[in-house]
Amino acid sequence: MLTTLRRIVQQVNQTSDLEHALDLLAAETKAAMSVDCCSVYLADYEQQQFLLMATDGLEQAAVGQVTIGFSEGLVGLVGQREEPINVANAQQHPRFKFFPEAKEDTLCAFLGTPIIHHRKVLGVLVVQHADARQFSANEESFLVTLAAQLATVIAHAEARGVLERASGRQRRWVKTLKGVPGSPGVVIGRAFVAEPSYRLESVPIVQAEDKDAELKRFIHALASTRQELRVLANRMTELVSPEVAAIFEMYQQMLQDASIADAVEAEIEQGLAAQSAVKKVLLGFVDQFEAMTDPYIRERASDVRDLGQRLLAQLNPNKRDQRQLEDEVILVAEEVTASMLAEIPRRKLAGLLSMRGSNNSHAAILARAMGVPALLGIEEVPVAQLDGLELIIDGYSGELYVSPNEAVLSEYRRLIGEEDELRSVYTKQADLSATTPDGFEVRIHLNAGLSADTDIAHSSGADGVGLYRTEIPFMMEDRFPSEEAQFNIYRKVLQSYCGRPVTMRTLDVGGDKSLPYFPINEDNPFLGWRGIRMTLDHPEIFLVQIRAMLRANLGMDSLNIMFPMITSISEVDEALRLTRQAYREVSEEIAAQGNDQLLARPKIGVMIEVPGIIYQLPALASRVDFISVGSNDLTQYLLAVDRNNSRVAELYDSYHPAVLLALKHIFDQAHKCGIPVSLCGELAGEPAGALLLMAMGYRQLSMNIHNIPKIKWVIRKARLDQSKQVLDQVLALESPNDVRRVMSQHLETLGLGGLVRAGK
Repeated sequence: MLTTLRRIVQQVNQTSDLEHALDLLAAETKAAMSVDCCSVYLADYEQQQFLLMATDGLEQAAVGQVTIGFSEGLVGLVGQREEPINVANAQQHPRFKFFPEAKEDTLCAFLGTPIIHHRKVLGVLVVQHADARQFSANEESFLVTLAAQLATVIAHAEARGVLERASGRQRRWVKTLKGVPGSPGVVIGRAFVAEPSYRLESVPIVQAEDKDAELKRFIHALASTRQELRVLANRMTELVSPEVAAIFEMYQQMLQDASIADAVEAEIEQGLAAQSAVKKVLLGFVDQFEAMTDPYIRERASDVRDLGQRLLAQLNPNKRDQRQLEDEVILVAEEVTASMLAEIPRRKLAGLLSMRGSNNSHAAILARAMGVPALLGIEEVPVAQLDGLELIIDGYSGELYVSPNEAVLSEYRRLIGEEDELRSVYTKQADLSATTPDGFEVRIHLNAGLSADTDIAHSSGADGVGLYRTEIPFMMEDRFPSEEAQFNIYRKVLQSYCGRPVTMRTLDVGGDKSLPYFPINEDNPFLGWRGIRMTLDHPEIFLVQIRAMLRANLGMDSLNIMFPMITSISEVDEALRLTRQAYREVSEEIAAQGNDQLLARPKIGVMIEVPGIIYQLPALASRVDFISVGSNDLTQYLLAVDRNNSRVAELYDSYHPAVLLALKHIFDQAHKCGIPVSLCGELAGEPAGALLLMAMGYRQLSMNIHNIPKIKWVIRKARLDQSKQVLDQVLALESPNDVRRVMSQHLETLGLGGLVRAGK
């Protein structure tokens, strides 16, 4: 039966049209199980009913006409229970519902199983037989397995159906598409589908008659591509921080990499035409990157492909996209790249939609840095059909609406209007302190090194830097940066925040972050060699970084140093020993240079991300000056959820009662031990989350640049005593949805209902 199962799944998967796929499924399943009838019903959640979409055995005229309510009939019962229903004589069952137009009066045996995708019932697969008999366990198992394997196929086919309906073809059901939020915000705009002039895969392999001419063509294309990337890099430097704009330096480094240019030239010398040589070499590099297990390195395959396709465009410059851009466009592509994003003027770019990619992609990093709503990972929809259609991107919920009706448009226009109105209010008050009406102040700090430069951060009202991610400069290089290179970066940051605290986290790679020149290949990278574990194993890397930080802090006295991914007290002791060693070395060097300035000792802290260390806070408190809760990683470790895995991403929830109780416990223990505690993570940047944390006792929150004015404004509207009352209520709840409901009501009572959406 396994061979039959695979054959059916493969045949259905290869069929592009949903109706044809379902007809094929019904026919093949009927034949494979030797039954008299097989039918497929799909769920219509707007009408709260199942619609007969395909059948082999019932009257064909009933297709598209027979509807069964979610609470009606045996089909409805399968959907309600979300499990198979096996009945020997369906017509004697109390839930049986007769449809004369279907002509099923001769059928007795009934077996139905739900088709479920991401916990949502998409439909019901039913087989029937004339004999009154119970279907065997093997038959039931076969149908359940078939439905489970086809759920993803049907979900993808339904998504294609939505686009066909939006393009004018009449469909019988409507649904929104679901993706992964890449950058928060809501936007309405027209889809502008960006497709490369040439695709590497479509270039034929042909021989050239004149090798010298082909070499000249390639060298000229290489130079033109470099110039094109320099222009794009300059454009992005005006919009985002140098660290983020350095993404384009990586592109230039790839082009300058002798292994690429030499390999292409070698293929041309062997007789290939320039475009064929580019295809062969660059696709080889793409395959190498895609074979990597590390998600960050794997994402670089799209950058290599993009470079290859830009080289092809320069080899054939006549075929370029000459379309005019509208004022509010949503950039759409199979895989949006950093260079695609840079080609769209910021004033015209409303949003970003990438069919593939993850939060590690350069496009996602740039979108967050630019404050552009973005959606990633929409499941296999034909991109070309989106071009010119009106779209709504909900960067909070991850929903995409294609050609939405007027009611949906009206609701989202209202939400956008509220956000814009509120943003104009709190942006003007960004410099005011985050002090509650009853006189309690919360210091709001910036998470930097990824999404903002220091000049922009000052205008946002940040009280300092709560987390400077030092790994970003490491990730943008092709080797470990020297002490001098690191010193220059850190000094600039500290000078920009002169008089304000800056907390620099030591190198934190591994998990979802890796260095292209120092790959870490592990089966489970989030539980592997990452953070302080890696740098303590390489003290030569750790010491150079600490020395650069200490030197940069000379005469500034605003540096705090923080160790990530701490699991044990022994790790803290070893990190402190190395830090003291670096301090002695730098102090001696300063004195030897005749400089009488005293090198300040920075405050040392640790990040609380690993649940186990929560129970050793008293021991930590005797060793370090502060602790900072990394709520993103702590949440995924507490809930055993990889937040970058789309299959389980919905389980990652900062409002899970266990997470909130853990955060409260951490603060209480830290307060008891007399050690300052702060929190950095997505929860701090959400209105509801910030109020809960404030009520727990946290007085320093760190977040991305776009949330700082908003959170400061929210805190100025909320009394601490009222927030504590709500916290007591929340900590007694049992589900994240209940927590959100209570917090939404609280925000409404404060007159902050317009921020409920932004806190999702």
